[in-house]
Amino acid sequence: MADVCESSHPYGSIQSYPSTLNSASNFNPLQWIQQKFAPSVRKSTAPDAPKQETADLVSAQEEAFTEAKLIEGSKKHKKKKEKVAEAAPEVVEKQPAPEHKYSTANFKISHRKLNMLGRQISGKPIDHAIMQMQFSEKRASNRIMSMLATAKLHATVYKNMDPSKLVVSEAWVTKGENRLKRLEPRGRGKFGIRIHPDSRMHVILRPGKTYDQDKKEQRERRLKRIVSAGLVREDVPLRNPASFWQW
Repeated sequence: MADVCESSHPYGSIQSYPSTLNSASNFNPLQWIQQKFAPSVRKSTAPDAPKQETADLVSAQEEAFTEAKLIEGSKKHKKKKEKVAEAAPEVVEKQPAPEHKYSTANFKISHRKLNMLGRQISGKPIDHAIMQMQFSEKRASNRIMSMLATAKLHATVYKNMDPSKLVVSEAWVTKGENRLKRLEPRGRGKFGIRIHPDSRMHVILRPGKTYDQDKKEQRERRLKRIVSAGLVREDVPLRNPASFWQW
């Protein structure tokens, strides 16, 4: 900073400052207005309350608010459950159907050939019939096997039948409605009519005895036929008795 210079004056001494670059004023009226009228935090004139008491009050209020909210939410949930229970229809257990009928579509095969497979599966349990078709060498056995598997599924899902007791009660074959007829050339300028047959198989599944039950009853029937060789006396009438006199 430059030194202050003093000069003699009849009215007294006058101090003169050296001129510098920063001697210009930095006053900005807009800044002054912003500082003057800017909003500021108002300090409370009341005596300061203890901080611990205010924190306890706030926490107690928050706990009460959360408890009230939980109670209100549980009540609303209960009411909603009751409304849903009232609106929902009563579930009625479906009674199992007495039988289920199913059939294949018309496909190209003779009714005589298809009837052989029908006789093979008729009267057998459904699982045994499917196994018979699985190992059969007939051309139509795969189609019949898939038909039996689908019939078993539909009977258990749609008609509430027990799959372990299903039996192929009936199986029959019918001819197709539209049989193709084609010309077959013959000798001497003649021709014949060749018929391409198609047919379909129908089955009816009913609840019956399982394969194990059937084998058990068959074994019991065979055991009843066994007659002892005279070791135990039996009250059984003689059949075809021989004549007493042999001469």
